[in-house]
Amino acid sequence: MPASRTPRVAVLIPCFNEAVAIGKVVWDFAGSLPQARIVVYDNNSTDDTAAVARAAGAEVRFERLRGKGNVVRRMFADVDADVYVMVDGDATYDAGDAPEMIRRLLDGHLDLVVGSRVTGQQQAYRSGHRLGNRMLTGLAGWIFGRSFTDMLSGYRVMSRRYVKSFPAHAQAFEIETELAVHALELRMPVAEMPSRYCARPEGSHSKLNTWRDGWRILLAIVGLAKNGKPLAFFSLACAMCLLLAVVLAWPLLETYLATGLVPRFPTAILCASLGLLGGVFLVCGLVLDTVTLGRREQKYLAYLRQPAPDSQSANGHS
Repeated sequence: MPASRTPRVAVLIPCFNEAVAIGKVVWDFAGSLPQARIVVYDNNSTDDTAAVARAAGAEVRFERLRGKGNVVRRMFADVDADVYVMVDGDATYDAGDAPEMIRRLLDGHLDLVVGSRVTGQQQAYRSGHRLGNRMLTGLAGWIFGRSFTDMLSGYRVMSRRYVKSFPAHAQAFEIETELAVHALELRMPVAEMPSRYCARPEGSHSKLNTWRDGWRILLAIVGLAKNGKPLAFFSLACAMCLLLAVVLAWPLLETYLATGLVPRFPTAILCASLGLLGGVFLVCGLVLDTVTLGRREQKYLAYLRQPAPDSQSANGHS
């Protein structure tokens, strides 16, 4: 990206049945980022989301496959920009923070700035969602590295090289987890910035199911751990098999040393099988670790093919 050129900013808004809120979201971001391209992706809504967004001045596109992950995959593939702002279409995030988040991304040569939610409104951020977010963010941080306190925020600013190197696999709300892990896996420069979080407008309803989507996010973290850190994942499985085999085999060993007999052949066969299974897990981990290294190198090469965020361009952006 040439240093003399103002960066092209695209505001990406995935939506499903947000007719009540989407007009305000488009107007607010158009006011905060007057030069930005605002693109609303309607995810097969059954209300007037698309019409309201278009009337508010947004460019409207459609993704028929239901699920936020499917929408993000389509948005990242279709829209060309230097800086991407992604925000939910429910009018809960503060558009006034977007210029500062963009400035921080460009001045700091970062690839991702996450708007961590700050609110005093109980109805805006329910205690169940807050607790689940804290637990899932902590688990992901323990596995991949602690760089975020609000991994599941729907408000983030991203560089072009982050977006164009992101191989989206998630289909639904677990996409936020995948977005965070992508940055951590490639050791990208990232940051968080507190952002005011508000309650939904009256008549608007959340699409997030605490238990169902929390379970999907947990499974996504486990899957990402298996794919991103296979040696650690399968070594843990190997250790569990060997530990169980030792626990079951210890009484047999004591009996054999005392009498020279092995009275429980089924248990002995199970112990041997667990030992072999542990060896298989370890070999799988070693092989897949090599495969994962190659996949990570491919993603990093895709990342390097894109220009880095430029702080001089930030000075021309208002």
